Amino acid sequence: MELLSPDDDHFMKEALKEAQKAFDRDEVPVGAVITCNQTIIARAHNLTETLNDSTAHAEMQALTAAANYLGSKYLVDCTLYVTLEPCSMCAGAAYWTQISRIVYGAKDEKRGYTKTGGNILHPKTSVTYGSMERECSVLLENFFKNIRKR
Repeated sequence: MELLSPDDDHFMKEALKEAQKAFDRDEVPVGAVITCNQTIIARAHNLTETLNDSTAHAEMQALTAAANYLGSKYLVDCTLYVTLEPCSMCAGAAYWTQISRIVYGAKDEKRGYTKTGGNILHPKTSVTYGSMERECSVLLENFFKNIRKR
């Protein structure tokens, strides 16, 4: 695990804005941004309900958008900021992009890649977690509380 940098909270705030968009659309509120050279090159949030596609996670959407932006399937020198620990599918996709760094806010104790898939990231990918962890967790908790009330 790598230590958080001062910029991590700044970019996680941007990912939280994406998560709020998902929340407002009745999607599980996960948001992601990808940076390259300290510039945001991709933004995304969960669209699984909207697109009726179980693979339309925020990370998958962001990885595709960043690859399109760069014109490359590899995201070396890029950082993925995501509000929730990636699942095995998203971690596997990140592996193939060779992304340099992943920063996530809240741990996913049930479906996170560290619980379900182990270390499936590219060997050159560093991981940091805990950036704005409380804010990321609260948004998810509020979403699921609202679902249970229905």
